[in-house]
Formats: sequence, structure tokens, C-alpha cells
Amino acid sequence: MNRNHLALFHAVAQAGGISRGAEQARVSQPAVSKQIKELEDALGVRLLERLPRGSRLTEAGRLLADYAQRLATLEQDAARAIEEFRGLKRGRLAIGASTTVGAYLLPEPLSEFHRSHPDIDLHLEIANTREIQRFLMEGTIEVGLTEGLIEAEHLDSQVFHHDELVTIAPPDHPLLKKERVTARMLCREPFILREEGSGTRAVVERAFEARGLSVKPVLSLAGTEVIKRAVVAGLGIAIVSRLTIGLELTFGSVAVVPVKDLEIPRPLHLQRLRGRGESPVMERFLSLLASRVDPRI
Repeated sequence: MNRNHLALFHAVAQAGGISRGAEQARVSQPAVSKQIKELEDALGVRLLERLPRGSRLTEAGRLLADYAQRLATLEQDAARAIEEFRGLKRGRLAIGASTTVGAYLLPEPLSEFHRSHPDIDLHLEIANTREIQRFLMEGTIEVGLTEGLIEAEHLDSQVFHHDELVTIAPPDHPLLKKERVTARMLCREPFILREEGSGTRAVVERAFEARGLSVKPVLSLAGTEVIKRAVVAGLGIAIVSRLTIGLELTFGSVAVVPVKDLEIPRPLHLQRLRGRGESPVMERFLSLLASRVDPRI
């Protein structure tokens, strides 16, 4: 069935005659008559009865007119949906993030985005880097924001922000009274580390090993929140992401220990499927995110 023929037939059915239908469609009357005849031949039925004064729909014509109206309505709905999508009146924002990024960096920009675009469905998947990359490959999410980076053939990556791992201690800790603190001095303190297998722990251990040092933890804990609580309770010092201690610094429950010879920067990566364009919704969110973070190394 020729879609153009059907559209002209719909115009005729709506207008109540070939002449008025041709006028509304801005097509000559002979052209409309010809195309409706071609539609009738293609379907093998008569759609219009030609009368001395005009024409009227046959039973088959009335049946087809009903479907033509449904198709026209569906087209209008589709056009409206796309327009709303482009104007951020509908759509879905699907992001994947590793734990630190998802829990500490994204809530504020996501909240701001939601206030500006309340009709957009928000979906945040928090998992480790390998899982986030799998979600990208499967199309479950559009963009992944991770602390780690595992090279993958079909994914592109760029640094979108820079984190830093810092040493924290209770605000009355003796180290904070010293003029100069070194990595070697940290090794003599009770140390709280992430559990074995943690990416953050591996980064910390490599930083000490690069200086010919090693850390033997007095306590290994799974999760940044519980580590911060242990530090507040006076069980030891720890190295955590600066992103995770905003509230603690504000309320003074922990303090950052300046260490002269131990800097542990950590790039945060924005990953996407190679060759995939971004939706208007994602473009708007990434623009917002870029205005809130500093991509410089």
C-alpha cells in the first residue's frame, strides 16, 4: 500500500469529496483522482462511489478511512513525541557510575537536572568499572562515569574530572600538630585500609610501594563510610577520596593530613560506546555536569 496514496485518500475522506480533499492537500484534482484509482487497483476494491455531484465512501472506503485516521493520529503523536524529546519534555537519562562517583559526585547535578527537567526519567546504575562497561556494551546505559579504567575495544574514554586520595585523621590527632608529615611517618601509624581486592586499596598500596614503603593495616573494612566512622572513633588514620569527606570537613569530625611526599591523584573517566551519538537529554546533562566539575589534570 502506497503511503502517499493513503494520505491523499485520508484527505478526501476527511474533506468529504475529491475536490475539497485536493484543495486541502494542495494537489490538483486530476492527480488526486488518479492516485486514489491506483490505490483502489492495488487493494482490489472500490473506495469511492462517483456521483453526479461529488463522491462518497463505499463500505470498504469507510473501513480504510478509519485506519487512515488512526495512522494520521499516530503520525501526529510521533511528531509530537519527538518534538517533546528534543525539547526535553520527555525522555530517559540512563547513567552508570562507580561507587564514589555515583554516591558523592552525581547526586547534586542529578538533583539540579531533575529540578530543571522534571519530566525526564532518571536512571542511575552504580557498580564497579567492569560492570559499568558491560552495561555500556549492552546498551543499558548511555554514559559511564568511573574511577577506574579498563581498556575496551568498543569504548571511548576521556577524563571528565580529577579526584585525589587524601589522608584523614581525627581533628586532634598528633600528626596534625607536626610541621612536616611524610609517607614514612604514616606507615608508623595505625592504618585503616579498604578490603583486599578493592581498587582504592590497590592504588594506595602502589603509591607506598613506589616510595619503597609498605602499609600494614590495623583494620581492613569494606566501604568508605565505615572507614570514615572508624577514623572518627579514633581507630586509626586512612586514605580516602576527597570527594567523600565534604560533610566531615564541614562539621570538623575529620581533618586532612598534609603529607609532603605523598600525592595520589585519580582521574575520573567518562566512557561511552564508540560511534554512538548522545541524545538531547544526555547532551544537556553532560553540559550541566561539565559546569560543575573541573576536567583539568
